[in-house]
Amino acid sequence: MLNVPSQSFPAAGSQQRVAPTGQSRNKVALKPGHSLLDWIRLTKSGRDLTGLRGRLIEVTEEELKKHNTRNDCWTCIRGMVYNVSAYMDFHPGGEEELMRAAGIDSTELFDQVNALWAEYDWFQTDGTVNIIVYTKRKVGVNSFSKLFSCCPVLIVQTSHTVGKVQVCLHKSVKDKWMKVGQPLEHHDTFIQCKDRELFYRECVLVSKSDVTHDTQVLCLQLPPGSHMQVPVGRHVYLKTSLQGTDVVKPYTPVDQSLIPSSQSSAEMGSDLNLMIKLYPDGLLTSHLASLPIGSSLSVGGPEGSFSTRILHDVTHLYMLAAGTGFTPMARLIRLALQDLTSIRKTKLMFFNRQERDILWCSQLDELCTKEERFDVEYVLSEPTDSWKGRRGRIDACMLQNFLERPEKAKCLVCVCGPAKFTELAVQLVRQLDFSEEEIHIFQG
Repeated sequence: MLNVPSQSFPAAGSQQRVAPTGQSRNKVALKPGHSLLDWIRLTKSGRDLTGLRGRLIEVTEEELKKHNTRNDCWTCIRGMVYNVSAYMDFHPGGEEELMRAAGIDSTELFDQVNALWAEYDWFQTDGTVNIIVYTKRKVGVNSFSKLFSCCPVLIVQTSHTVGKVQVCLHKSVKDKWMKVGQPLEHHDTFIQCKDRELFYRECVLVSKSDVTHDTQVLCLQLPPGSHMQVPVGRHVYLKTSLQGTDVVKPYTPVDQSLIPSSQSSAEMGSDLNLMIKLYPDGLLTSHLASLPIGSSLSVGGPEGSFSTRILHDVTHLYMLAAGTGFTPMARLIRLALQDLTSIRKTKLMFFNRQERDILWCSQLDELCTKEERFDVEYVLSEPTDSWKGRRGRIDACMLQNFLERPEKAKCLVCVCGPAKFTELAVQLVRQLDFSEEEIHIFQG
């Protein structure tokens, strides 16, 4: 099936909208009658946009290559084939960008935010146009089968340092098993991300907690038998149906707090905590604000490009965050302080409008008191007269004092925030002679 684009999420200026290093946004002016709403109307008009009149066919790589022209354009994303011919004039990145995916597996291009899809979220919804379906792999299900008699609770342990995942099922009766059954298809194999279809799980909203006047942490419980331990710096997709159209937006999970007292259910993989800024006029966030406890939300993923391997041998970790661009930094801070002893200094410069907008301010201050390896500096663009911290917006002088480079130090600078903030921050960091390998921009 072909995904119908949704309203633009993250919205222009959102704290979670960023571009890959060295890239800029390439939007084109759409012709009259080719807006998002016009596209949705077209998909619901009953017109056959697949060219197959409702038939489902298996598509080989050779067949896919044949459909590579403006009026006959197919592409493959995570093992699913789409006919995007009718979408050419509606694509915010223009026909030229969309044609880069013609007749090929465009998964990697699709995942490069703003490289192929000028606005990823236009394409990432589920108001679908039926078309050819061909999956390279069977999609997993959110349940498990017992071998003999096991307790229903799964214990999943991960180790990011060695890349190990250990699944423990305790026997209901302590007895010797002569065998554990036959392995399933694809046992002992790995599936590449580009061959894996985005899989959504139906989660239940179990709690909401206020962080600031306009930001909450939503705790979502995964379905029985489903475990999701999102790697640090990766994001998930939150999906819900609004006004007859499925709307999708990426969010980076956080822990329950920066200083947890014990292992949380999120760490065990049974819950997800999403820190979400609620916009009164936001289509999705206004819906989430009024959503009652016990409601269902679909969660897909995880996805993202960040790998903890880039932290290998890093001695000084610097983070520049604005607004909810703080969310990927939250778990990164904890990882650096608890598990990465090679990092001698972890510093966060946190940009907000007013003091009341600072996320987890008291926890960050407490962490500074407890951890001598951690420092935080707050910068406000609209402070009150009583504010004693930094004022203004990000500039070269501010960063020059913040981004120290001791002799023989290996540094990494992580950036996340609104588009203009991110682009300016990366530009200023480069001017201070930090290389591309020493800069990471969080996406999603």
